[in-house]
Amino acid sequence: MRNKFILTLLLVIACQSISLFAQNKKEHWINLFNGKDLKGWKQLNGKAKYEVKNGEIIGTTALNEPNSFLATDKNYGDFIFEVEFKADSTMNSGIQFRSEIKDAADKCTVTDKKTPERVHGYQMEIDPSSRAWSGGLYDEARRGWLYSLENNPAAKPAFKNNQWNHYRIECIGNSIRTWVNGVACAHLIDDMTPSGFIALQVHAIGSDTKDVGKQIHWRNIRIQTDHLKPSPQDNIFVINTIPNNLSADEVRAGMRLLWDGKTTKGWHGAYKTSFPENAWYIENGTLNVKGTTGAESANGGDIVTNEQFGAFDLQFEFKLTDSANSGVKYFVTEKENNQGSAIGLEYQILDDDKHPDAKLGSIGNRTMASLYDLIPSLKITAGRREKLPIGEWNRGRIIVYPGGKVEHWINGWKVVEYQRGTQYFYALVAKSKYEHWPGFGMAPKGHILLQEHGTHVSFRSIKIREL
Repeated sequence: MRNKFILTLLLVIACQSISLFAQNKKEHWINLFNGKDLKGWKQLNGKAKYEVKNGEIIGTTALNEPNSFLATDKNYGDFIFEVEFKADSTMNSGIQFRSEIKDAADKCTVTDKKTPERVHGYQMEIDPSSRAWSGGLYDEARRGWLYSLENNPAAKPAFKNNQWNHYRIECIGNSIRTWVNGVACAHLIDDMTPSGFIALQVHAIGSDTKDVGKQIHWRNIRIQTDHLKPSPQDNIFVINTIPNNLSADEVRAGMRLLWDGKTTKGWHGAYKTSFPENAWYIENGTLNVKGTTGAESANGGDIVTNEQFGAFDLQFEFKLTDSANSGVKYFVTEKENNQGSAIGLEYQILDDDKHPDAKLGSIGNRTMASLYDLIPSLKITAGRREKLPIGEWNRGRIIVYPGGKVEHWINGWKVVEYQRGTQYFYALVAKSKYEHWPGFGMAPKGHILLQEHGTHVSFRSIKIREL
């Protein structure tokens, strides 16, 4: 009996050891900083000071230096990364990952005469300011903001000023996710750069000497590169830049493609039973309206969804040509049987600089992303790229909440917000071109419409989630 007990005990110990070994193997962390010196790191771009003290890497701002980066010697593709840091409450910084350094003309959109080669790639933002975008995703020297915390305002309080903060980045395939102090901040699906170095940023400062000598401290920098296990699913908004693609998390959230990227299935001509193929064509995963005379719905007309929708989150990408005009309408009933474009609330799509419609209407309510002829879109301050140059893809979004609140977004920025059915809404309609249409914009459900306005505009990644 005694021998059986000893044998059982040995088996239990062995099983526990195997289990512990398997757990350690699944969570095999590699320290990227030895706590003593900068071995395994190199400095790029600017000449801000990096030094090691008390087991920490300390970065210090320098006058008239561009963005400085302390980068790993190695590149990393799929990984889970963690770091602790404490930053001066007045400085901006970030963690680069899957990043590269090349000539500024190669992929980069920002050029600096002092730095003919630029670090570019994904960055997890460190933002102690009142804007509170810490944990958001920025594309350094390329596309700008990919995921600001305006897309996830609940995460803004996660960052703690003048304290040590914990950052986590998970890059697994095309999925990029971030956490600040355990709070999920950003979730991006993007495939531009599959691998690159990790770097600690000291942000550039200009001629303001009061910003000289600001410091950020980093410690406990570690990474996993194998046996990666993604964190459990969260419910934050997902931005997916891959054309006509749905990620697993989007599907779980109820998102579906409204256009399949290949056929005209699910769409027909407004006030028609068939699809107006003389006005629209499909090419390389894009849905295109042909450019003709510039007249409204004169070359075959608008297209609408077969389905109707009430409360929804609609996302779409669009690309303009020079002087183009189009729009995305919602709550389109097809009952009016009017001439020209079908009647509905409209997210304006326009070349504001060259199309004359931008100067018509009232106080800019016919400009890009406005509620057409009713409410002008907010114009974001310079440098934030709410409206991309002609020929580049823009991300549009229309959210209609069950209670009647509506939002227009462009490239991650909310630029219009209003409530259907209020006295203010009715007053706006009474002063617009829609004053003669009874119950305009108040249908409980309606079709989604893409407008044909005689100019060449392309659409893709049209997806919807019913709320």
